[in-house]
Amino acid sequence: MSAYLILFAVVLGVNLMPAFGPPTWSIIAAFGLNSDLPMPGIALAGALAAASGSLLLALATRCLRRWASERTRGNLAAARMALEHDKMRGILGLAQFALSPLPSAQLFKAAGWTGVRLLPFTLAFFSVRLISYGIYAGGAKAVQQLTFAETFRQNLASPLAVPVLVIMLAGLVALTRVSWARVFAKGK
Repeated sequence: MSAYLILFAVVLGVNLMPAFGPPTWSIIAAFGLNSDLPMPGIALAGALAAASGSLLLALATRCLRRWASERTRGNLAAARMALEHDKMRGILGLAQFALSPLPSAQLFKAAGWTGVRLLPFTLAFFSVRLISYGIYAGGAKAVQQLTFAETFRQNLASPLAVPVLVIMLAGLVALTRVSWARVFAKGK
């Protein structure tokens, strides 16, 4: 039982990080190789922890909205209204969110910033991650030499990791600057 708690705590902590954390799939794979836990249990604990951490990150980001400029809050409100008003657009956005290869921290921060309902996003994220983490945990034997410490070090030492994360964070800021009311009005 303590091994599940350790896994849950590590994955939760990584998913609370707004940037520069190792990908959760690598932790799932590394943990699968270094424990005797059954793979379905690893996938379930990992998906629950990732969804919980991401939801908490989105809620924390939502609290920061009050310090955004009036223009930014207006743009975010327009994006939220467009996503929630048009059910098909909302469903397509939710599917894209759940299946996106983008880091989940940025996606959950964007969801928190816009103020959209987080429960459907979190449930979709959990469902997709439960499946993908099962695959990663099951395929963990392919990465037998990978450890948590090495995964974390490789992520921080990668020449691409920092620029990609900085670009993702800049993209998130840029999305708050878009006049979503105008963008969605042009689409009608």
